[in-house]
Amino acid sequence: MQKDWGGKRYHSLNYFLREKFGEKVFKISLDAGFSCPNRDGTISRGGCVFCSERGSGDFAGNRNFSITRQFEDIKAMMNKKWKEGKYIAYFQAYTNTYAPVDELRKKYEEAVNQEGVVALAIATRPDCLPYEVLDLLEELSHKVYVWVELGLQTINDKSARLINRGYTLSTFEEALEKLHSRNIDVVVHTIFGLPYETKEDMLSTVNYAAHKHIKGIKFHLLHLMENTPLVKMYEKGLLDFLEQEEYIDLICTSIAMLPQDMVVHRLTGDAPRELLIGPMWSLKKWEILNAIDRKLIEKDLYQGLYFSTKS
Repeated sequence: MQKDWGGKRYHSLNYFLREKFGEKVFKISLDAGFSCPNRDGTISRGGCVFCSERGSGDFAGNRNFSITRQFEDIKAMMNKKWKEGKYIAYFQAYTNTYAPVDELRKKYEEAVNQEGVVALAIATRPDCLPYEVLDLLEELSHKVYVWVELGLQTINDKSARLINRGYTLSTFEEALEKLHSRNIDVVVHTIFGLPYETKEDMLSTVNYAAHKHIKGIKFHLLHLMENTPLVKMYEKGLLDFLEQEEYIDLICTSIAMLPQDMVVHRLTGDAPRELLIGPMWSLKKWEILNAIDRKLIEKDLYQGLYFSTKS
């Protein structure tokens, strides 16, 4: 049975946050100056093949500034569009649990102590969640709403090796169990359009996520950006871009596969125009989002339609 999510056919993040906090809540994306074990040689160098030089934090604050300065700068920009609301302190760039716990505590607390912050979002890797960090996250979850974002991308270990993800599916599952044991919500990132992946591969990842008691999901289209290892694969002819209509169809099918309590945080990602090599249609974000809404209505699809408790 279709639910009413504020006029949408899926459980959007905007709807979830308004229900939870009673008003508009928006993200303040921060760069805390961390690195990544997949870049510094601990696991590998160069990072995941699709990851930009800013560690997927291209729209985050300036890492040369303090957390407070970044917060104030981005808040001022946001307030031009939304005059009223609360904030999520979003540690976005690189791996945001990859530092000594005392350093993490200092930066997390500086963020959550900003006026109006009601939530803390941490983007990280599943192999960077030692117990002392989990203790800190659990402690902070008693002060503000906390969620952790894990980059799954795909459940196909062959694809994971190809993109230099640096960990196996079993590592992701261990991290999921650790976070669930602390009652910390998990948001998972998936990517459509990875080299050699079929439609069935992509939907298998969605089906997996739908049955893991994950609180939220982010759908991304694979972007090819300048100065990433993926460029070499593209130049060798190992990468074919998804067409816009293919992507829209995949997203609509995926939405129908999700349980109705899962929050859809994102339906397509962003890439800086000046760095993007392709697919160029991805720059038309609002056109894509509107097309998804139309396709859901046209096909009479809605979140939960295809979901079954049996995986």
